[in-house]
This record gives sequence, C-alpha cells and structure tokens, in this order.
Amino acid sequence: MAEEKNQRGDSCEDRALPDDYPEPCLEDGGEAHEDVRENASAATEGSSSDRAVKVSPDLLQMLEALEKRRSHQTRGQVEPEASEDGTRELITEALRTNMQIQLTDQQQGFNKHVTKSDHRSLSRSNSQRSAESFSSGGSDTAKDESSPRNKQQKSSKGFTDFCIKNINRAEFGRREIEMAQQDMPALMILRKRTGGEKPLAGAKVVGCTHITAQTAVLIETLAALGAQCRWAACNIFSTQNAVAAALADGGTPVFAWKGESEDDFWWCIDRCVAADTWTPDLILDDGGDLTHWIYKKYPNVFKKVRGIVEESVTGVYRLYQLSKEGKLCVPAMNVNDSVTKQKFDNLYCCKESILDGLKRATEIMFGGKQVVVCGYGEVGKGSCIALKALGAVVNVTEVDPICALQACMDGIRVTTLNEIVRQVDMVITCTGSKNVVVREHFDQMKNGCIVCNMGHSNTEIDLASVRTAELKWQHVRPHVDHIIWPDGKRVALLAEGRLLNLTCSPVPSFVLSVTATTQAMALIELYNAPKGRYKQDVYLLPKKMDEYVSSLHLPIFDAHLTELTDDQAKYLGISKHGPFKANYYR
Repeated sequence: MAEEKNQRGDSCEDRALPDDYPEPCLEDGGEAHEDVRENASAATEGSSSDRAVKVSPDLLQMLEALEKRRSHQTRGQVEPEASEDGTRELITEALRTNMQIQLTDQQQGFNKHVTKSDHRSLSRSNSQRSAESFSSGGSDTAKDESSPRNKQQKSSKGFTDFCIKNINRAEFGRREIEMAQQDMPALMILRKRTGGEKPLAGAKVVGCTHITAQTAVLIETLAALGAQCRWAACNIFSTQNAVAAALADGGTPVFAWKGESEDDFWWCIDRCVAADTWTPDLILDDGGDLTHWIYKKYPNVFKKVRGIVEESVTGVYRLYQLSKEGKLCVPAMNVNDSVTKQKFDNLYCCKESILDGLKRATEIMFGGKQVVVCGYGEVGKGSCIALKALGAVVNVTEVDPICALQACMDGIRVTTLNEIVRQVDMVITCTGSKNVVVREHFDQMKNGCIVCNMGHSNTEIDLASVRTAELKWQHVRPHVDHIIWPDGKRVALLAEGRLLNLTCSPVPSFVLSVTATTQAMALIELYNAPKGRYKQDVYLLPKKMDEYVSSLHLPIFDAHLTELTDDQAKYLGISKHGPFKANYYR
C-alpha cells in the first residue's frame, strides 16, 4: 500500500515524534508489540505452573512497574498464587496501560529518531509551520530583522544594482518562479507570440507592485518583450524574499524585502526610480504610491512618462483626482475597472485566498462565526462566498444601494457596522476607503474579535486611534497583534491592517495570470499607440483586449468557443470576431 503522505509531502514514517511519545518496540523488523501478542497467546494455552511465559524485555519492564504499583497499593496483604486467569489479567492490563508506563531514557530515544528523520517535530504548532512554508522570505525575516540597506550584495554575475534581504536565496526563488509559470499560460503564450517582435523594445518600465512569484513572471515577460525594468514593492509585508533574490540574480534591479519599515518603503521607491541615472517611459503601479512619489518629487521626470498603468481602486481614485484637477499630464490606463480584473482577480482571487490567510494567521474555525464584511464589491462578494461556504453567518455593510440590493438577493443581511459590531467575531474591510473601522468600533467589539483588511491600502482601519497609552499592543506571532484594553479585552489585528491575503498567504497563480496579462497588454498599448490616440486622461482598456486576454486562458480548460454565423452577427450588429460587448460593459 502506498505510504500515507502528510501535508508537507513526507511519509508518516519520516515524521519526528513529540517528546512525550514513547518509542515503539521493534525487534528483527517485526511490528511493535508483536512479542507481546505472541506471549499473551501463549499464556492462554496453559497455566503458569505448567508452561513458562516468554516475554520481551520491554514487556518485563512494564510488568515490573505494574507489580511495584500493585504491591504499593496492597502492602500488608497476602498475595494470591498466580493462576491462568491472573496471568491473562496481568498481561491485558499491561497492554492497556502501555501508553501510561513510560520507558526509561525516553528523551535519548526521541533525539535519536529526530536525527534519523531530520524533520521538524510534530509538536510544533501548525501556525509556525504554515508561516514558514508560505513565504519564501519568511524565514529570512525571522532570522535577521536588520535592514539590508547598508549591506553590499553581489549576484552570481557580479550585478549590484539591487537591495534585497539575501541574494543567496536566489536558487529557491527561481524554483518558485518556475512553478508559477506553469499556471500562468497567457504570459507564456505572449512571450512566444510577440517575443520576436519585441513590442516593448527600448521601453523603460518602473514598477511598484507586490513582489511575488507571479509578479516575477510578469517582470520577466516584459523583459522578454524588450523592456528594461526596475521594481519596488507596494506592500511592506507581501514581498517573497527568495523571489526578489531570483530577480536580482537574473539582472533585474529590485529594491524590496519582507518587513520593510515605512522609511524603508519610500527609500526603496526612490532607489527604484533612480531619477539621476534613468528616466522611465512607463509606470506600472499598484496603489498609486510610485506615481505619487514621482509626481511630487520628480515632476520633470513625470512629464516625460509616456503612460501609467494602475491596477488598484486606491491608485485609480488618485489618478481620477489628478485628472479632475487638471494635474495629470500623461495618459493613464485604468486596469482595475477592466472586466478581466474585476470579474477574475477581485472576485476569484479573494474567494480562494481569504480563508487561507485567515487560517494561517489565526487557525480559526468559521462554522457558526458571526462575520461582518464591509463592502460588497467584487472583493467583498468573493470573500462572502468563501465565508458562507464554511458555515459563517455573514453580514454586509454597504454605501451603494445597488451593491446592497445584490447582497440582499444573495441572502446576506445588510446592516451598519455600529449595529452589528458588538455581536461579530470578525470584521473584514473591503471598501478601498478610509477610516471604515475607527476607535468607536474597536471599543464596542467583544473579546477575541478579529479585525483584518482585504482592500489594498491600510487606511481602512484607523490604527492611530488604537495606538494610545491606555491600550497595550502584544505581538503574538507573525502578522498577528493583540490590542489589549485595561479590562483585559483583546482584539486580534491581522497584518497591521494591510492586505490580508498577500501578507498571510499566497494567492492562486492562474487568476493572477489574467491580471498580469492585462497589465502587459496595457503597457504595450500605451508604448506603441500613435501620438494623439490617448490624451492626458484616464482610460479603460479596450474591450477587444479584455476578450483577447480571456481567450489566451481558455486552452488550459480545453474550452471551445462557439462562432457566430454571418446572419447572427448581422442580427446582433457586431463583428463575428468581436468585441462582443460594448466598452461600457462591466
């Protein structure tokens, strides 16, 4: 029979045993207690006076311990002669109490077993194992909390224009990237179809996104299409250190590591821009921080940019503000509101990753838990679907009557946070707004309530209001802090209010392939568009490109599209090759 495998891929025989687990008695390759069973059978065939019972040394030790205990309890009493029934009872009780009677030198046996198997002990908590296994950079952070800003690092090829945690983890990061490539088919197809043409030849792309294996596939795709890239992280907790090392070892200037301080965050962005020696043509942003930094600090560089691609609701909002004020002097592409981003990344990615992030951080059971999700956009919808599937009682807060009506028709109660906050076990923000959860709400939460954010920015939870003298902060484990009130009440805050799923867990490569391919297409469009096609404004990706990105992902499902007939296309008033929806379709 095939060996049973644990979740780390090790066979059960290789697992290390906890300290309090006795070593099994194995002699001559036999199973544990084989001699015990044989001796028990022999004992039942004759009396103790007629036939001697042959027992193993371990059984003798157990019997001696049992006899000592009995003699202590019956001291002063006359012992009856051994009989057949007495022998059977003695052996039966010895077997029954096997787990309670500990063998001598137990610790030595445990240590010997660990040396043989060379695996982590099972007595370690699940949270420790999951925290280590999730992020390729997590272990680096745990070992070395110092900033790498002042460290001189060099890649295997002598490259030095980067700042990461540890360049020596590049090989591991390369395996992470190669694994992600297997589930990102559209980007790989894009490399093959357009790699020879080099549609981004000469382009200088500066990016600020989550630096994960999936993003690395995008960066290397842009390089394969002819672009020069420099990259920083848009989140201080989401960088996979080994992936950053692999990118740097491959010659991409990367400035990011997991666990950056706020000062480190802006320093990395500034180093990434490299305004003194490098002028970017295109900006690929996630959250608007890079765009904001160049706009404020390097206005002359900003004016020379040929286009901006933004994928988050926060960043898009900032771009529309600049456009409204007449300060946006370059064209920008709103990827966040493209169909391929809204209907796939925002919905399916959050649906599949929210539970993983919560489980890894808290080990919570969702069945029967009262949860309030603030916001019922695509991110909120995906989160609610996942939570309901595991038996959580879900409530929603919403400002938009259309989204609120959708929640009602999906069987979810719509309420306000003030009405429900005293009852819930978990508060999840998905709005893209600011100060959704404030001190008033924190004060009303019950003991043990979990607070986290699934939106891009950490502004949704007002952390400044709970960083006060009367409240104590206790760091419990990676990305979990307890905020303790004077009466002892505790509220668990995850990821310091930043994006939960990318901070506490990985995300599915396939659904990110859809978004990454959309971003690549937007960069190609902006870089190659004839002068005058795009003004100084914010644009949506043409629907034809949305459909093209989607079509690149269909072969992996062996999906076959139905083709319109000429008569049907004429009846519908569209081309039989698309686009099949108007540009205003969302």
